[in-house]
Amino acid sequence: MSKDYYEILGVSRDADQDEIKRAFRNLAKKYHPDANPDDPTAEAKFKEINEAYEVLSDPQKRANYDAYGNADGPVFRGGDYGGAGYDPFEHIFGDFGHSPFEDIFSQFENLFGGPTRRTRSDTGPVRGRDLEVTLEISLEEAFAGAEKDVKVRRVDQCSRCDGTGAEPGSTVTTCSTCNGTGQVRSTVNTMFGTMTSMRTCPTCGGTGQTVEKPCRECGGSGQTVEDKVIRVKIPAGADNGMRLRLAGQGDAGKRGGPPGDLYVNVVVKPHPLFKRQGDDLILEREISFPLAALGGVVSVPTLDGEVELTVPAGTQPGAVLRLRNKGMPRLRGKGRGDMLVQLNVRVPTRLSPEEKELLAQLEVGEGERLSEGKSFFRRLKDAAGGKDD
Repeated sequence: MSKDYYEILGVSRDADQDEIKRAFRNLAKKYHPDANPDDPTAEAKFKEINEAYEVLSDPQKRANYDAYGNADGPVFRGGDYGGAGYDPFEHIFGDFGHSPFEDIFSQFENLFGGPTRRTRSDTGPVRGRDLEVTLEISLEEAFAGAEKDVKVRRVDQCSRCDGTGAEPGSTVTTCSTCNGTGQVRSTVNTMFGTMTSMRTCPTCGGTGQTVEKPCRECGGSGQTVEDKVIRVKIPAGADNGMRLRLAGQGDAGKRGGPPGDLYVNVVVKPHPLFKRQGDDLILEREISFPLAALGGVVSVPTLDGEVELTVPAGTQPGAVLRLRNKGMPRLRGKGRGDMLVQLNVRVPTRLSPEEKELLAQLEVGEGERLSEGKSFFRRLKDAAGGKDD
């Protein structure tokens, strides 16, 4: 296990999907490159966090990772260590000419009169690999929904030869080595009897065909690697951690196999004004001291335009007012979340003499005294020439 994805996300091994998603959101916002322009390590950390989430958010990948230390589990795929037909024992003991386990099985089959043929699956159709990309979108795009283009490097069927591997106009013939089966038989005499095994044909590579002249575009493989631009539809209400599946947009299959899928992992960039909390949006709004004391109306921004917010008289610093249905669209269900407006009262630091006089007329609380001394009601009585009752 090269990386501890649980440690990267800061969650326990028995964490549920909500905990994993919450941890990913917090870390993605913290280490997003746009939010850390001066930190050279932020991008690498962000990619590591995304990699961990891609595995732990997928139940099958997580189960494979917990059991085998990798998202693919014990199935071997691709290259020298993958694809159908790879035999780990044969890879280890290949210098002996045969897999010891294959020999043992073949010997017992011969002793008991059973079949002597062991087939391998690397001659049939092979499904193409799944691909993954990360797509960053703005909060406005997540709010309204959007269509975005992503660039993907993938394996495609060669357009010149239509996947046959043959140069147009050249002849495709049945392989003479395997007679079109894609496999060759090898027989070995042992003390237990005759052993027979089937192996991939070295001449045609398991295709069962040979070409007179290989395609100059793909070199006879029938496939090319190309950069493709694919349009992705982002639903309204998308959030960090959303994973979209585009069926058939992964690597092309081999020998008539179906293509893989493309998975798009959505990351919503931080917004300069709004913070997101599920389907709700949080906005900090500064208001004046007189407005907080006397009440009134203030204009506040939302993702679909300015609206008026009524501020009650006597509003305290830090108070939170709710605007119904002014948050994000709900992905699963109707309607929208709310806008939560946190009010910060602005206290002036420079006052003119007239402003000081007006503020000095405000009544103070019990046990408090303005620097000029007299309360608002006392000043009224003095101005009227009245006396205390």
